[in-house]
This record gives sequence, C-alpha cells and structure tokens, in this order.
Amino acid sequence: MKQLKDILYKVSIDAVRGSTNVAITAIVFDSRKVVPNCLFIAQKGTLVNGHDYIEKAIENGASAVIYEDDPKVFAENITYIKVSDANKALAQVAAHFYDNPSEKMSLVGVTGTNGKTTIATLLHQLFTKAGYKVGLLSTVKILVGNEEFPATHTTPDSITINRYLNQMVQAGCSYCFMEVSSHGIAQERTHALAFKGGIFTNLSHDHLDYHKTFAEYRNVKKSFFDSLANTSFAISNADDKNGAYMLQNCSAKKITYSIQNVADVHGKIIESQFNGMLLNINQQEVWVQLIGKFNASNLLAIFAAATELGLTKEEVLLHLSTLKSVSGRFQFIVSKTKITAIVDYAHTPDALENVLKTIAEIRTFNEQLITVVGCGGNRDSAKRPEMGRIATENSDTVIFTSDNPRNEDPFEILKQIEAGVEPQNSNRFLTIEDRQQAIKTACKMAKEGDIILIAGKGHEDYQEIKGVKHHFNDLEEVINFLNEFNK
Repeated sequence: MKQLKDILYKVSIDAVRGSTNVAITAIVFDSRKVVPNCLFIAQKGTLVNGHDYIEKAIENGASAVIYEDDPKVFAENITYIKVSDANKALAQVAAHFYDNPSEKMSLVGVTGTNGKTTIATLLHQLFTKAGYKVGLLSTVKILVGNEEFPATHTTPDSITINRYLNQMVQAGCSYCFMEVSSHGIAQERTHALAFKGGIFTNLSHDHLDYHKTFAEYRNVKKSFFDSLANTSFAISNADDKNGAYMLQNCSAKKITYSIQNVADVHGKIIESQFNGMLLNINQQEVWVQLIGKFNASNLLAIFAAATELGLTKEEVLLHLSTLKSVSGRFQFIVSKTKITAIVDYAHTPDALENVLKTIAEIRTFNEQLITVVGCGGNRDSAKRPEMGRIATENSDTVIFTSDNPRNEDPFEILKQIEAGVEPQNSNRFLTIEDRQQAIKTACKMAKEGDIILIAGKGHEDYQEIKGVKHHFNDLEEVINFLNEFNK
C-alpha cells in the first residue's frame, strides 16, 4: 500500500480533482481487475479506450483515476488526475508503487528485429553460470532466478514489468536481461525504467502493420537508445546499416560489435558444423554450441555486454563455450536414419534468409532441404511474398502452410506467400494448409541425410485459429513423425 501523492512523483500532471493524501492498494488499467481503493489508469489502446470504463472501475472500488480526457461526470470522493500521456503516467506510477526496482539492479534491454530472445536468454544463462542470481523477461518465459513464470508478451505492460523486477530484487537478483519490443517502446512500457545498458541487434521488415512505415519502426527503436543515461552503455551491431544510426545523439557509452567491419568487439567464424562452431573473438578462439552467422553476431553482443558488466574476458569466453541454444531457435534433432530436423522461430524475411544461409554453409548439397513455412495472420502482410520468395530460392522443396492464422483466412495468407515465388521456382513448392499435415508430408518426403527446416513458430506450443489457441508444438510433431516413418 502506498500514498497516492508518493507514487505520483515525477508524473507530468495537468490537473488534480480531490485529495492525493489517500492510500492506494494497487494500480490497474483493466477495470475487471479493480480492487478496493486502487488507482485506475484510463489508457487509449488500439482496440479499447480505458476512458469508457472509468465509471465501471469506480463502481468496482477504485478510489483514484488517472485520465487524459475529462469524463462526463466526476464522482464524489474520488481523486481524478488529468495527464497528457496516460501510458507514461502508468509507467511512472508502476515504478514508484514497486519501489523503483530497476534502480536496484543492473537492467539490460535488448532490442532489434531478430536475436532479442537469444541474447537475453543466453546472458541469463551466462551470468547464472558465473554465480549470480539473475532475472529474465523474454518472449519465451520470465525467470526470477530459476523460478519460471509464463510470458504473454515480448515486453509486458509496465505494472507487470515492475512487479517482476521487484520480485527479482527481493530474491537477490543482481542482473536482469529483458527483451524490449518496438510496441513496448512506442507504448511507453519501458518508460521510467533505469537501464544499465541497451543492445541493438538488427533491423529488418517487421511490425509494419503497427508502425506503418519502416522509418517509424526504426525511429521507435532509436528512441530507446536516446533515452539511455550517460552512466549506461549502448551496444550496437556495426554490420547492420542502422547500427550507427541507433548510436547518434546517444549519451551512453558506445560499444560496437561486428563480423564484417572494424568494431570494438570483432568476431570471425573459423569452422562450422551442425553441433557448433569455432569462433575468434578479439583474437581469442572459443568453440561454441550454437551455429550460424546470426548466432555468431549474437554471441559478440553477449561478449560485449558481459565484459561491460564486469566479467573478465577469460571468464566470459569460458562460459560462452557452455551456452545451449534457446528453445525454438535453430533447435535440431537427428533421426535414426540421419535426417536432420531444425525448428526455428524465423518469422521475418531476414530471419528466414539467415537460417537458410546457415544451413547452406554446412550442408553438402548431396541431400535435399525441405522447408515448411507460413506467415501469421493479423500481422504485417507485406512480408508474406518475401517469405515465399526467400524460401523457394534457398530450398529444394518448400511446403507453405498455416502459422497462426488468428482471425484471417489461412488460404488468403497462403496466396499472398505464393505470390512472391519467382516463376523459375514455381515447381519447388506445394501448399498444405494444415500445419500438422505439412510437417507429416515433409517427414514422409525426407530420405536418409536430408534436412527439414520448420520455420515460423519456434518455441510456441500453440496454434491460434479464430481467437482460440490449440496445443501445437513443431518440435513435438516432427519428432513423432520422424519416429513413425524412420524406424
């Protein structure tokens, strides 16, 4: 329980009606979660306007309301706080309500189109191996030390973030690594958090259903680095054309990493196999259990962050060699008949191309590569033809199938993917809408030594169709079918 006047500290307030000398039991932005004597924040969402639920929140017991637009009626004995930006206000009061936990640990945010989950999760692994208690906020899961909680968003809402950060502080965590999505930045979910550092991975075509233009998407990412304090560090990928842009006007200490260009942390792949690769990082060699140029780049970012956070180079290299791949990120199994099946979250053109190029660098081309891929519904549709083109250009056979169609017609999504296939590759694909049947067909087609790539869903254990989530796991399906057909 906190005094309202205390949690309003630093909030930009336009007007106050009522007393701020009241005790607040909780802060909520969903009227269904209101408890007696809580503070309700009315946000303007993309689908729902919280201002429509102010009266309901008060009926349910809210004693104070933060809002942007004046309600038609002001209730008696209720405190009203008018602000120009309810999202920022929510982030600020959430931080104060939970005693500003981000200030009590080293919080590092990872942003970019691809690689966020891998970098954040592997940093959690590395610092845990180094003997520290560590927190993780990721797409896959939330970890408070070794205690696991389910994740619902890449970057949760401000209340959830601060609640978990507070749990981490109470549990003795010294570090937390979190994914920072463009949605999270744009909606001010990370506002009022004290970041020790930020990491930029890369930028490619994604989320243009939300941001509308690539420039807007890029600038939202950049605003995260613009907000870093001069006591923080900013680590950026010098191999991405937007890497330098992210660091412009950034007050934090600037650190670059690269495989192709001159950088503070430079890496080179010396040898690569399906079970790992030999890397040279700043003139020191290390064998790691991950593969691919994109993972080499991720490991350079991890090396830069870990050393900046105080670990020695020798200590970091030692732990890098023990890191395991993240669930659904180039996760592979080999069947009894030597068929290699790879499950990867690649759901953007850039990520799919990276995975296919990684496979090309390792395969002998005496085998066939069968790719199973689709695109999610209610998301950026402009990337769909690109996914079709890239898949058919870099595979021997492609099976286009459903991903998470959500509320869209899966056959319309598939038509848009097919539209990107170049005429010379038109005989390389077939379309099977049912994802389970698509994976089954790929396993039936595969012969000894062949490679199956199942892209798009990675770690997800569900398929969302017409608003309903059904259990579905790519890895489970491919293991079952390979065992069935290759005994």
